[in-house]
Amino acid sequence: MSDTKTLSEAKSATAPHAHTAISTAGLLIALGIIYGDIGTSPLYVMKAIVPGIITADLVYGGISCVLWTLTLQTTVKYVLLTLNADNNGEGGIFSLYALVRRRGAWLSAVAIIGGAALLADGVITPPISVSSAIEGLERVYPGIQTVPIVIAIIVGLFLLQSFGTQIVGKAFGPVMFLWFSMLAILGIMGISQHPEILKAVNPYYAYNLLVNTPGGFWLLGAVFLCTTGAEALYSDLGHCGKGNIRISWMFVKTCLLLNYFGQGAWLVANEGQPLNGRNPFFELMPEWFLLIGIGIATMAAIIASQALITGSFTLVSEAIRLNMWPKVRLNYPTDVKGQLYVPSMNRLLLLGCIGVVLYFERSENMEAAYGLAITITMMMTTLLLSMWLRTKRVAGPLVLLFLVVYGGIEGSFLIANLIKFPHGGWVSVAISLCLIGVMYVWLRAYFIKRRLTEFVKIDPYMDALKELSDDDTVPKYATHLVFMSSAERQTEIESKIIYSIFQKRPKRADIYWFVHVDTTDEPYTMEYKVTELAPNDAFRVTFRLGFRVEQKINLYFRKVVEDLVRNKEVDITSRYESLSKQHVTGDFRFVVLEKFLSVENEFPLVEKLVMQAYFYLKQFIPSEDKYFGLDTSSVKIEKVPLVITPVRSVSLKRVY
Repeated sequence: MSDTKTLSEAKSATAPHAHTAISTAGLLIALGIIYGDIGTSPLYVMKAIVPGIITADLVYGGISCVLWTLTLQTTVKYVLLTLNADNNGEGGIFSLYALVRRRGAWLSAVAIIGGAALLADGVITPPISVSSAIEGLERVYPGIQTVPIVIAIIVGLFLLQSFGTQIVGKAFGPVMFLWFSMLAILGIMGISQHPEILKAVNPYYAYNLLVNTPGGFWLLGAVFLCTTGAEALYSDLGHCGKGNIRISWMFVKTCLLLNYFGQGAWLVANEGQPLNGRNPFFELMPEWFLLIGIGIATMAAIIASQALITGSFTLVSEAIRLNMWPKVRLNYPTDVKGQLYVPSMNRLLLLGCIGVVLYFERSENMEAAYGLAITITMMMTTLLLSMWLRTKRVAGPLVLLFLVVYGGIEGSFLIANLIKFPHGGWVSVAISLCLIGVMYVWLRAYFIKRRLTEFVKIDPYMDALKELSDDDTVPKYATHLVFMSSAERQTEIESKIIYSIFQKRPKRADIYWFVHVDTTDEPYTMEYKVTELAPNDAFRVTFRLGFRVEQKINLYFRKVVEDLVRNKEVDITSRYESLSKQHVTGDFRFVVLEKFLSVENEFPLVEKLVMQAYFYLKQFIPSEDKYFGLDTSSVKIEKVPLVITPVRSVSLKRVY
């Protein structure tokens, strides 16, 4: 007997939002969720491009570079091209990897590097956004200590994560609409004072800065800050849909460019003067508006930080499903899609952000470190996207042209960003390398364990299983005994499970259940299949869950059993005579096999290092039953040895 069904009730909680269709509500939500990072870049970009004496070539060239970077990198590559590479409506580097991973094992390295760099550079986003906004207070209160205020805001933001952001999130859209409207109005006011700044639309000024101005090429590292949020824009595709993103981007880009040109106009009007720590963004504001503008900027920076935190949680959850990250605990504070909370990542991000604020102190110091790692992420996305284009049968010459053009653009940004390495860029690179190390170890260990796990045919053991179930001389272990199995074929089972049932301590039960979880390349698949191994004595349940679906195996298994009982395919009434008369349901007990490193091993050097690192990391994360969402009161964790390569010979000598 075989039955395949969909967990429709559970799926309704995780299905994509209806507002992915183009609508006013969808456009407003897109403003609140998608554009936090890229939307707050006017706070610090022009300040980074013009670090010393203001010159016309620097200003016109810088504005022109910003315009064409937003056009080529953000609009063409991400909004027009990359958004098409959606995985059932979901975006992001891991969703893109899931679409193309069958085309080569080497693509896992590309995804790991890109994902780790995105997480690492994200540690700097909340500090630089909030610091840039709060430092505006210095125009009103000279000498004010901004570091404690910035840390207080960041700590408060991270402490709120465990409660979910459903209520606050509803205000994100209107606040960001107000923010972008303010950007546009301030920009228009600035342009009206010096309309000649509009000449910067001509790409010649960008060319002149990069080629003819001494040191101009290296300013690309500062220019790149205007597009760092493009990768986050793609990652949040599933929240709003590509239609809403594309339409709202026209409004957002217009507001951003108006503000950049307005700042450029103010800078040109002050040509020949040093900035001396002044921020062109706040210089556009009238004195009476400063506190209001700083308040709006701070709210926008908080929203940008919130979007980054939520994106990091989503990134980690996807990495877990793809076996690239330890199976840490995931919480879902509300029923709203995207409301995911990862306690361990929340703590790491908080400590990282506080460390960045204390180390760099000022936003201009953070500018010197920001952007290096995200450039690598964008290059990895370009590689994965080129593979996706090949799966769509796009002509080879066009794919090659895409690789050459964007490889050249992003390669130039990377080279220009390398000068940031000694000035703080090493921080994000060091964090990236640590995260890459964790992801590599976890994925490599997964394949090592899978290769060395011994599977056996389950059919030859069915008769023995039924005899054990009927053997009254063996104390009953549970009415229903549920084993979590990693066997992908429904005809097989781990030899360790057979050992656990028959030898370690005979486990007599009325019904044996073997549960396997298969993670699909689609984000929201929720299906299950039931196979009857022995009539009313043994069943296998295979769950097919998308890589963005939470692992509530206890809940899902209960739903499966209810369906089977309703269809009269199984009787879960206790088989104890006294309890059977009362129609009492039997108890369920889960068994999870947890591997440990056996001392009986001879390792190849690389596998030895990988597995030692794997088991070292495993000490700091909860056991797998918590990840699977199992009720801890009914779970038994059994330790089983993992033997990589048995010791071939032992030099023992018998003496008399």
